Amino acid sequence: MEAEIETNGRYRKGFLGKFDRHQLERSKALVLLYQWLEDSLREGKGVPERTYIIAMKSTGMEPPSVEIHHDNINGLQSDKNNSPLKKQLKLSPKPSRNSGAGHDVEQRSSSIASGSDLQTLRSYCPPSLDTKNETVINSSSTSLYSPPDLNDNVTEIFKRLVDIYRALGEDRRSFSYYKAVQVIEKFPFKIENSDQIKDLPGVGKSLKDHIHNEKVRTITLFGEVWGIGPATALRLYEKGHRNLDELKNEDTLTQAQRIGLKFFDDIKTRIPHHEVREMEQLVQKVGEQVLPGVDILCGGSYRRGKETCGDMDFIITHPDGRSHIGFLPKFVKCLKDINFLREDLMFSLHSDEVTDSGVDTFFGLCTFPGRELRHRIDLKVYPRELYSFVLIHWTGNDVLNRRLRILADSKGYRLDDKGLFPAVKGSSSNKGFKASASLKFQTEKEVFDFLGFPWLEPHERNL
Repeated sequence: MEAEIETNGRYRKGFLGKFDRHQLERSKALVLLYQWLEDSLREGKGVPERTYIIAMKSTGMEPPSVEIHHDNINGLQSDKNNSPLKKQLKLSPKPSRNSGAGHDVEQRSSSIASGSDLQTLRSYCPPSLDTKNETVINSSSTSLYSPPDLNDNVTEIFKRLVDIYRALGEDRRSFSYYKAVQVIEKFPFKIENSDQIKDLPGVGKSLKDHIHNEKVRTITLFGEVWGIGPATALRLYEKGHRNLDELKNEDTLTQAQRIGLKFFDDIKTRIPHHEVREMEQLVQKVGEQVLPGVDILCGGSYRRGKETCGDMDFIITHPDGRSHIGFLPKFVKCLKDINFLREDLMFSLHSDEVTDSGVDTFFGLCTFPGRELRHRIDLKVYPRELYSFVLIHWTGNDVLNRRLRILADSKGYRLDDKGLFPAVKGSSSNKGFKASASLKFQTEKEVFDFLGFPWLEPHERNL
C-alpha cells in the first residue's frame, strides 16, 4: 500500500504508506507526529498528545484519508477563531511494495513515527499552505528544531553498529540501532548512564547496555582504523585483541591498514577550515600546472562551511570532458615531488578503460606545508558529465544524501555519485535495479529541481 500527500494538487509518497490500514485500525494505536517527541524534549516533559494525533478515517470503498491535527506544524499557529491547520493524506489501496520491520505496528497505546521518515515526508511537501487565507509560507520562515550535538560519543558507536550488523547480515539488529540513533541524536542533555534513556521510545534494553559494553567499544575503536571494516574489526576482537597497541603485532593487517594504525592519532585530528583552504589552493595550483583548465575543489564539510574537517575530499574534472583521462597519475607524482602527498592507501584507475564510469581515485595521507602531522586526503577524478551528481554526493551531508536517495526512489530512480538512473524492475526484486544510462544535468540545482527538493546552497546542507 502506498501513501500519498495531496497538497495544492500535487501528490507525494509518505511515511504512512509503510503501514497496512487494517493493522492500524485493529491495533488501537495512536499515531503521533514526530514533532511530539521534539516538543517534549524541548519542554523537558511529555506534552499533551491531543494536538499531535494523526487520525485514521475510512468510509465505504473510498481510499481512507488521514487528517493531521497539530496547532503548530512548520511554525504555523492556528488562533482560536480558526480551525487547526489540516493536511489531507490519501492512502492508496495498492498493495505495498515495501518489506521489512517498517510494516509492523507496535501494539501499544501510542506509536511515534520515525524521525527520519517524517522528515523525509516533510521534505517532499511544497511550502506549507494556509488553507483559510491561501497564504504560502516559505520554508525559510519556519522554526525548525536544531538540537545540540551532545551525545555523538553514543550515536557514533551506534552508527558503527548499524554498519557492523548490516555487514554481518543481521538486518533487524542493524535497523534497531538505526532507529535508536534518530532518537538519541535529538536529546537536549548529555547521557551519563543507561538509566537516563530507559523509558524513551526506540531505545531497547539491549541498546542501552551497549553504551558501556566492552565488545562494542573495542569493535568501534578498531573500525576507526583506516581500512578496517566491521567484519575485520569483529574478527580482531574475537582473536583476543582489546586495544590498538595489540594490533601492531597482528600479521593479517594489510599495508594500508598498518599505515592507518601508525597514523591513527594524526588522522583523528580535525583540520581547521583555513588550513584546508590553503591546501586547496596549493592543490589547485599544482593541478593547473599539470593540466590547464582543470577544475579542482574540496567538498565535504569544508564546502559546507564547517569550522573543522575530518578529512579532505577533492573533486576533479575538466570542462572538455576528455582531458581528465590519465590526469591523476601525473598529478599524484607532482604532489609527491613537493612532499605534500606522503603515503598511499589506495590507487584505482578506470578512466583509460572507461570502467566504473571512468572514475580515477587516490586515497592517501598528506601534510600541511612545514608540518609532519598526517591528514586523510582523497582525490577523485570524474568525467564532466557526472559533475553535478558528484558535487551533491561528495558535499553531503549524509542526512541530505539519504533524503535525496529516498526521494529519487519514490519517483522511480536510483541516485548516486555516478548519476540519476531510471529504475528497471528486476524479476527477483520488487525494488529493481538501475538502468545503464543516467539522466543528464549540468548543475546541482537542476538535479534538486527535477527531484522536487528545495534548493540548498552548500553551506545550508548541514542537516
